[in-house]
Amino acid sequence: MAEALAHIARVTGLGMVSIRADLQRAGDAIAEAAGLAVPGMTRIVTDGSRRALGWMSPDELLLVLPAAERAEALATLTDALAGEHALVVDVSDARAVFDVTGRHADDVIRKLMPVDLDELPPDGLRRSRAAQTAAALWRIPGGFRLIGFRSTADYLRMILENAAFPRSQLAAR
Repeated sequence: MAEALAHIARVTGLGMVSIRADLQRAGDAIAEAAGLAVPGMTRIVTDGSRRALGWMSPDELLLVLPAAERAEALATLTDALAGEHALVVDVSDARAVFDVTGRHADDVIRKLMPVDLDELPPDGLRRSRAAQTAAALWRIPGGFRLIGFRSTADYLRMILENAAFPRSQLAAR
């Protein structure tokens, strides 16, 4: 059988913390507590390892980090935002993460999401839909990381694997 267009892998061992606040007022405190700069609109910043801080909306960021670090991050962020109108919530158990990597990873994503990948910068983050479910994605070495709701994890895996079916790449653009 021919090789799949991309490798689809469920990523485990990550913690995710949703941060809701006035990013103009609390940005410096968030950056210091998270250990990462606050990203610009539709951007994500990483430290080159498993830590990333992504812009989700004008008042929401998502901190992705190793699961073992999430309790400390929650406490640090909560302390840093004391006195602010803010919310810091562990959403790790509510999310499913998949890496789509390989030579045709972009074809797999293009089949499922209405995102112009040619215009997605290296630090770009897009919230969209993967087929019929909400998802966010950004570039990682060799492909993309996609986050969706855990309640749709089986569906996400299925549509990603179907989109990666051998010999189904999109026509040359």
